[in-house]
Amino acid sequence: MKLSIVVLAAGQGKRMRSDLPKVLQPLAGRPLLHHVLDTARQLQPTQLLVVFGHGGEQVRAATVGSDISWVLQAEQKGTGHALAQAMPQIPKDHHVLVLYGDVPLLQLATLEALLGKAGAGGLSLLTVLLADPTGYGRIVRDKRRQLRRIVEEKDASTAQRRIREGNTGVLAGPARRLNGWLGKLRNNNAQGEYYLTDVIAMAVKERVKVATLLAASETEVLGVNDKLQLAHLEAAYRARRSADLMRDGVTLIDPLRFDVRGSLDCGRDVQIDVNVVCEGKVVLGDRVRIGPNCVLRNATIGADTVLHANCVLDGAEIGAHCEIGPFARLRPGATMRDRAHVGNFVEMKKTLLGEGSKANHLTYLGDAVIGARVNVGAGTITCNYDGVNKWRTEIGDGAFIGSGSMLVAPVKIGAGATIGAGSTITKDAPEGQLTIERSKQLSISSWKRPSKKPG
Repeated sequence: MKLSIVVLAAGQGKRMRSDLPKVLQPLAGRPLLHHVLDTARQLQPTQLLVVFGHGGEQVRAATVGSDISWVLQAEQKGTGHALAQAMPQIPKDHHVLVLYGDVPLLQLATLEALLGKAGAGGLSLLTVLLADPTGYGRIVRDKRRQLRRIVEEKDASTAQRRIREGNTGVLAGPARRLNGWLGKLRNNNAQGEYYLTDVIAMAVKERVKVATLLAASETEVLGVNDKLQLAHLEAAYRARRSADLMRDGVTLIDPLRFDVRGSLDCGRDVQIDVNVVCEGKVVLGDRVRIGPNCVLRNATIGADTVLHANCVLDGAEIGAHCEIGPFARLRPGATMRDRAHVGNFVEMKKTLLGEGSKANHLTYLGDAVIGARVNVGAGTITCNYDGVNKWRTEIGDGAFIGSGSMLVAPVKIGAGATIGAGSTITKDAPEGQLTIERSKQLSISSWKRPSKKPG
């Protein structure tokens, strides 16, 4: 079956009270529309079309994809009108699936089932059983439970409003027939719009098969109209991701306080404490333990590594059997080899910390290459910036950097070298020797602390 998928994404979203178009509102750190497109692409359509309108340039600029055909809906006259704008680009022998840019939680399996429901010649419609159907078009069936038509709430009678089966708007059908029905749409309704749902009544009248599929849950078909609904969707997304991870063997101390905003790949026996946020692509090896209140962004952590509380890892690559934190920050380009340690209030940027090396307290390591088995004392700083350029610090294997040292780059510390505490090193330090740079210590007996003047 040749498939064209049309994503309707032209709505303004006035109730969002935002300058950002509705389909670009963030869900798990990514625009709503991007979630829809990701699912659509898994169906491997022949053609993928996005109908845009309000904030069109913003939507196009934020959505990368050479496989997307953009269709402008200059005037928003309803869902039927929106689909009609896309139909001239769709060959008559294609099957068409209609999705919505603000309905991001639809599952691939549901769409596959919907496409196979009616076959190539008929329509298939996704419906949902609602605890509160307010705002939804109602599915009107006859005594044999066959679908007759869809009535929008503003046009529904009192009896019809009591119907709990609602229309999701997601439907599929042959392009040839959809073209004919769309040309017959009229806007004689309370909204003055061309409803795509009226196509259903036309199909029934022409005795074309209309098959329905009931969505597994309300959550899957939830749309977004305001920030409150967006928050509900965010919670539903978190719950879904947490459930998937726990089924795969990950221990989440509290699934309600865990947030994945990207892809997360976990090994066996991973444990994650509360208030952890994972963004971008995160990979956790076997038996990794993540403490509370940590943020991981585009980070890889090797097996048996422990990340203590309140750490931020951004673009960092961590080896196996490492220990980090609490309160450590590893910025892009930070790399720790196996069995390395970084302690509290240590920051690393564009730095390699070698195997078995340690920087356990109050230290900044930037633009540095640090060998194996190096001890970096508390309060050490690689002074890598001269106000214009960044310079590199190199520390050889087995070196010992005393506390409170300033290493003014560019500078090299030789293997096995020792830097005396409180030194400011501006020249290369030779291998295997003690290097000290301190000013002469003076005690001034006549000096007195300043005191407040009377009155």
